[in-house]
Amino acid sequence: MRIAILTRRFFRAGGGAESYAVELARALSSRHEVHVYCQQTDEPLPQVRYHRLWSLGERPRWINQWVFAWTSWRATREGFDVVHSHENTWQGQIQTIHVRPLRHSVLQGRRGWRWWARVLKVVLSPRLLTYFYLEAARFARRPARHVVATSQALRVECLQAYPHAEVEVITPGVTLSDQPLSNTDARQRLALPVDGPCLLFVANDYARKGLDALLQALSHLSPQVHLAVVGSRRPQAVYQAQAEQLGLASRVHFLGPLSDVSLAYQAADLLIHPTLEDSYAMVVLEAMAHGVPVVVSASPWCGIAAELRDGHEALLLADPRDAQAVSVLVQRLLDDADLRRQLSEAGRAFAAQRSWEGAALKYEALYRQASA
Repeated sequence: MRIAILTRRFFRAGGGAESYAVELARALSSRHEVHVYCQQTDEPLPQVRYHRLWSLGERPRWINQWVFAWTSWRATREGFDVVHSHENTWQGQIQTIHVRPLRHSVLQGRRGWRWWARVLKVVLSPRLLTYFYLEAARFARRPARHVVATSQALRVECLQAYPHAEVEVITPGVTLSDQPLSNTDARQRLALPVDGPCLLFVANDYARKGLDALLQALSHLSPQVHLAVVGSRRPQAVYQAQAEQLGLASRVHFLGPLSDVSLAYQAADLLIHPTLEDSYAMVVLEAMAHGVPVVVSASPWCGIAAELRDGHEALLLADPRDAQAVSVLVQRLLDDADLRRQLSEAGRAFAAQRSWEGAALKYEALYRQASA
């Protein structure tokens, strides 16, 4: 098949949605002709064909979203068996939804004057109107249109926002790690302390993924415990200052974005993901594939948590905003080697059942329906 993939940013370090698009394209490109239409990319896959689309820049994002929607539509109107979009745009028989719909965030649960106040806010905002229009275009019923959510929890939210839609679920996959490096070697490569436990936090949106509570929790743990932070450098200065105020400057290590996060997983003893909102949380699945025990927010904070059993594949946080609760679960794992081993083995078995090849086969079935 000749497949067009639409996404503004096509690189692994961009976040969960970007990694999802890259890994799916990698699996599909082994047997299909895959074209990627994007505004930014480090061209992570040599076997796909890249088409750079014109961009206004990151700001204002809502205008750039219009630009991407129009230019990607113009570029892929013909010549493809299927167009697969990971962005807010009307183009594409396959629409993969990675985040909670804006309509759900703005209007769900509002009644009476509160609902009308939110509607007025949208009507008076060109930015919100743009996002509402493009989002509604994705969910519009069209011949051969398939809407895919990346978790069951996200599917529920999509249907609450757009009851007329038919939404399927294809969760992310993962590649099992063969652990080529020892924990000590991985730490040395990342310039991390080789002694003492090392916690890992991976995210680009530090606030939404719970770094505030994690730093507070770290202040309650032994001085020998360190934290490695992988992700965007944009909010780094704010959190470095916060770490200094808590007396943690020497224990928190900001590594920035990594094109290959596997080195960080190999260096870590635990992954801590106290997210406040995550449609799935691919970092949790990736950590499990590396045999790293996980502490993660429970449902409804995190989509993957609905598939996990507390104390079996992971330890689940009832309230990720509670720094004391975070520190208690982390300390419990640090003190219990048997529990760490159990979580590592069960988590890796969980990850082994979720491959990108399996996800690609599900998408191929949708592609055949759409192209027919």
